[in-house]
Amino acid sequence: MLENIEFANPKLLWLLLLVPALIVWYILRHKKQEASLSFSDLKGFVKLPKTWKAYLRHLLFAMKMAALALLIVALARPQSSSTNSTSNIEGIDIVMAMDVSGSMLARDLKPDRLTAAKNVASDFVKNRPGDRMGLVIFSGESFTQVPLTTDHGVMLNMLAEMKNGLIDDGTAIGDGLATAISRLKDSEAVSKVVILLTDGMNNAGSVDPYTAAEIAKLYGIRVYTIGVGSYGTAPYPVQTPFGTQIQQMKVEIDEKLLSNMAAITGGKYFRATSNQKLDEIYDEIDKLERSKIEVTEFRRLHEEFYPLVAWALALLLVEFLLRKTIFRTLTD
Repeated sequence: MLENIEFANPKLLWLLLLVPALIVWYILRHKKQEASLSFSDLKGFVKLPKTWKAYLRHLLFAMKMAALALLIVALARPQSSSTNSTSNIEGIDIVMAMDVSGSMLARDLKPDRLTAAKNVASDFVKNRPGDRMGLVIFSGESFTQVPLTTDHGVMLNMLAEMKNGLIDDGTAIGDGLATAISRLKDSEAVSKVVILLTDGMNNAGSVDPYTAAEIAKLYGIRVYTIGVGSYGTAPYPVQTPFGTQIQQMKVEIDEKLLSNMAAITGGKYFRATSNQKLDEIYDEIDKLERSKIEVTEFRRLHEEFYPLVAWALALLLVEFLLRKTIFRTLTD
């Protein structure tokens, strides 16, 4: 209880030093006021019993000191506080649309494009515990790997298990975005985002990428597109009769398409030519899409000196009654 108490006038508590000073004064004064008589023999007084009044003769002074201490603390105005706060959180729903086509095995990113994308995406998920996340994968076709969820453990597990060969090969960018949109279109989140990552040209699927981008705009979904791959050529593992061999393959990314898709929806296009660059891209998206949290705090103070004053007055009243009755002296 005392942890929540504060004082409006804490400096007045220094007046409590008066209490021990008055106690010292009382002791010294009491010694000086003791009467002295001369007797030839004290044997007659040794066995005289002490009355209860003798034991309680200092009670009146103790009650005055207690009342004084209570009044000083009351003057310092002890206060307790109660706090009420309201939070308004604008959540963000994010769907990651990840290309898992064969070209994502190219090794211009380490150890390859797909693994690098998985690692960075996992870090992104871990840094956003308050958002709902979903995962769509695409190559020649697309499907939902993880619907929107706040269970980031499931999201991280599915990202770790994501690999090439789960569906037919190809690069269906339009289908990938359309599937992501289907997961977001009914969302009531204030901000709806798709992060679409690919390393190729749209060469499969039934949905035109520009049409998908227009649909995203219609539903208020912002699309960030990421083109993964170095410029020129990239080392790519090729299966041969002599085992896996690394060959240099031409890097073809439709940057104009990806840039236009992002622009249509109010998003942004990025090019990741290295692991570091890919990491920086996700960091930038993380900063661009942040939950907005408004906290309004109401603090109410409650005066706690009333009981102290009541106890002090009660002590003074009892002291007065005792002094005028039981402990009355000839000088009163």
